[in-house]
Amino acid sequence: MIRIQSLYKSFKGQTVFSGLNLDIPEGGVTVIIGPSGTGKSVLMKHILGLIKPDSGSILIDGRDVTALKEVDLKDVRKEFGVCFQDAALFDSMTVGENVAFPYTIHTQLSKDEIRREVAGLLRDVGLSGIEEKMPSQLSGGMKKRVGLARALAMNPRFIFFDEPTSGLDPVISRAINMLICEVQKKTGGTFLVISHDIQGALDMADYMAMLYQGRIVFEGVPETFRSTSDPLIIQYIHGDVEGPISPID
Repeated sequence: MIRIQSLYKSFKGQTVFSGLNLDIPEGGVTVIIGPSGTGKSVLMKHILGLIKPDSGSILIDGRDVTALKEVDLKDVRKEFGVCFQDAALFDSMTVGENVAFPYTIHTQLSKDEIRREVAGLLRDVGLSGIEEKMPSQLSGGMKKRVGLARALAMNPRFIFFDEPTSGLDPVISRAINMLICEVQKKTGGTFLVISHDIQGALDMADYMAMLYQGRIVFEGVPETFRSTSDPLIIQYIHGDVEGPISPID
């Protein structure tokens, strides 16, 4: 489990988190939703130890990552895979080299062993046989899949997704969401998804949390979001202009 307790963070006087609390269950897909600019991606960076909070704790298996030195954080980060919003592929590397990168850096596997691992990962995301292609030759959806394959390298316990369907059409978005669910069920890992795609979140999440004005204001299984009478959640789900969330916030 990842347990976030009383998290506070400000940047240049602007409050991002004001006592944020959240438990991310082990296993399954947890989706964090919320309006733009509320700090969803910043929260992910805190969990990874890339940003230190002003106060509060982030416990992974009872170990507070906010108190760890950089050398210890490197060991913790090996348990995480990350799919970035733009896939963050290395443009000068082939698809195969991109997916192989974690093995090249962190293991002593032979080239043949790495090649087999890469082929298996690409097969798992439905992209067999594209090892020699360059990122520039791929569609947006294919890049997202390659990013997922690379995140799966090294069998991480946790995989984080930052807006995995951003910039994709509805059909490809749904395919990516379904793939995330399929891979989670296969690996049994703990997946955390940051998303604006409310319908996709409701379809794929085992657990959801809404971040607003520095706190988690609502959380639960998708059905609790669908059935709630909370006007803030209703407005966000339906995309209404009128309601407690101001369009200019």
